[in-house]
Amino acid sequence: MLKAVLFDMDGVIYDSMPHHAEAWVTSMKHYGLNMTQADAYRCEGMRGVETIAQLARQQWQRELSDDEAQEMYAHKSACFAALGPAHKMPGVEHLMQTLKQAGITICVVTGSGQHTLLDHLEEEFPGLLHKHLMVTAFDVNHGKPAPDPYLMGLKKAGVSAHEAVVIENAPLGVRAAKAAGIYTIAVNTGPLPDSDLSREGADVVVKTMAEAETLLAARGREQGTGDIFHVEH
Repeated sequence: MLKAVLFDMDGVIYDSMPHHAEAWVTSMKHYGLNMTQADAYRCEGMRGVETIAQLARQQWQRELSDDEAQEMYAHKSACFAALGPAHKMPGVEHLMQTLKQAGITICVVTGSGQHTLLDHLEEEFPGLLHKHLMVTAFDVNHGKPAPDPYLMGLKKAGVSAHEAVVIENAPLGVRAAKAAGIYTIAVNTGPLPDSDLSREGADVVVKTMAEAETLLAARGREQGTGDIFHVEH
């Protein structure tokens, strides 16, 4: 039986990836590192400090200290904040309300350490999202594409992998979810081809939250639990 749905945040809950991509390009250029917007989408899901460390390793051929990586990530975060608030992804709040009505646990699993988004999740999704059911960059030592964030999400939700579904939009996030053994719906809200998500093991790729909601309802029926919720749009 479906008992929990684990949501990524950027590109799933918030339409924030265009701002993230712009902030990555601007901030890394400030430090003399080259990062394109396409790179930002491909690295999406990783913890910010890990993204920066990887970039420095590739372009500077050296390891950054923790202080260096944190300073650079703070600059990236400031660039992101300066771009203004990110809007909710169309359809995601309706989906969460439907899940809540069906008694299904909602958990957020993100590689983000972006306080401008994380600090407002509870107030912007009142009664739907709760801090004790969130996994962020501050909760794990190994972020996506390692399975650790989603394994912790399962633990916080109190469910097994076969009782959960992940909703992701990033290739590295899909890889992490599948490594944790969880059925994964990829909602392709960015510019990458669907094949990038399928290649990482997404069980299905869709374009909208409405499609994801329809699939969740169908999955409940397939598991013999009947109509776990009625889909209306």
